[in-house]
Amino acid sequence: MSSLNYRTEKDSLGSKQVPADVLYGIHSLRAQENFPDHTPFHIEWYKAMGTVKICCYRVYRSFCIAVKEKSKGSELPLSLIDEEVVDALEKAATQISEGLNYTSFIVPAISGGAGTSINMNVNEIITNVALKELGLDPGNYGRIDPIEAANIYQSTNDVVPTALKVAAMHLLGELESSINALRQKIEILEGNYRKELRIAYTQMQEAVPSSYGMLFSTYSEALSRDWWRVSKCFERIKVVNLGGSAVGTGMAVPRFFIMEVVPVLQKITGLPLTRSENLPDATNNLDSIVEVHAILKAHAVNLEKMVSDIRLLASDVAGIHGFSIPQKQVGSSIMPGKVNPVIPEFVVSTAHKIYSNDMLISSLSAQGCLDLNAYLPVIGHALLESIKLLIAADNTIGANLIEGLMISPGTGAGQLYRSPAITTALSPLIGYHKAVLLAKEMKASGCDVFEANSKLGILDQEKIEIILKPENLLKTGFTLNDLIE
Repeated sequence: MSSLNYRTEKDSLGSKQVPADVLYGIHSLRAQENFPDHTPFHIEWYKAMGTVKICCYRVYRSFCIAVKEKSKGSELPLSLIDEEVVDALEKAATQISEGLNYTSFIVPAISGGAGTSINMNVNEIITNVALKELGLDPGNYGRIDPIEAANIYQSTNDVVPTALKVAAMHLLGELESSINALRQKIEILEGNYRKELRIAYTQMQEAVPSSYGMLFSTYSEALSRDWWRVSKCFERIKVVNLGGSAVGTGMAVPRFFIMEVVPVLQKITGLPLTRSENLPDATNNLDSIVEVHAILKAHAVNLEKMVSDIRLLASDVAGIHGFSIPQKQVGSSIMPGKVNPVIPEFVVSTAHKIYSNDMLISSLSAQGCLDLNAYLPVIGHALLESIKLLIAADNTIGANLIEGLMISPGTGAGQLYRSPAITTALSPLIGYHKAVLLAKEMKASGCDVFEANSKLGILDQEKIEIILKPENLLKTGFTLNDLIE
């Protein structure tokens, strides 16, 4: 190992050789060696770490001005970081907030230590970028130190969870939009097929007359609830513990910094963030993340239900040849012409990944011990993964399943009139038992309801045709006038 290509870095455990020009340092290198996972850390969380650091440096700069003002004519009560260094730190943090130098973040998604490795990897990148800004080599920590400068008045335990919430809120905004866009496309289907008759099924058996418009309306309503619930997630996770330091007591942090840092972060991000009134609670408990993820799970449930229905209706098993979904990929390497419902399969797979993330988040949030939860890295990773998966699911359902879904006019009505399910519409007039006779005749003869009624003479033929008009079948309930007209 040539010393020319490496620099020596030290921590309280000893020293290590670090490649000379890299932006990470000894803390990041130890984490990479200790946590041999290759799942990449979410770039959204990385960028949010940069944003939080920008905020901290701006508040620190204001604190320095306040200290100097108060100490005019007397010796400063504490040493302050040079303004030139603070400026360089903020510039470096800005690069991270823009996603730059991401390849220098080498800590994997799954790590131990409650996020200390996350924080230190970011601190080392900021420090070494700042050093280069000042014309110095990476690793020259005598000028700028990753802990004493880059981490000034910060702790892993307040910076990392705050950055997670910033990242989550940005993604939740995207999720809101993706849900609403999908809902609008479903509403178009609802309107287009409002009067298109179909057989409704209960327990996968033919049940009563309905319409495709009614079916699509159930998906639209479910998505409306999802949108409303997701819009409330901001309220659930807006409370942050930034300024609380290690366990929320604010130990070794100026009160000036504690009071100012969250309002400044709110201005920088434009997000409805607020400082917790109980910083130890906000540091200790992750139930707000559990609650938010439960809302994400509910959306996944609705998506799975919807695409499973559509897949079934379009399947060869159902045999409803007038209902078709877009053909997106060749389905087999051996069966010629086979096309599979890959979009519903992707969404079902996505939903079950989210269900597993929900269990992980719930169980590990409960594993928080006394004043901190050590499992924040994997909890945060699962939360962001679920939001991103749902955005992807919404987008592909809209673009690759709903757009291009086709229902042949009259196909559903033809099946309905030949189904014993249609007799339910006649039972208020002829009674249950006569409706059973009609249904049995339809099954035995394989005829439609009009032919069966003609054979049995149960109702006047003109009357049955009026009752079974699409507009009458799709009314909500019946009135006495419907029976006597």
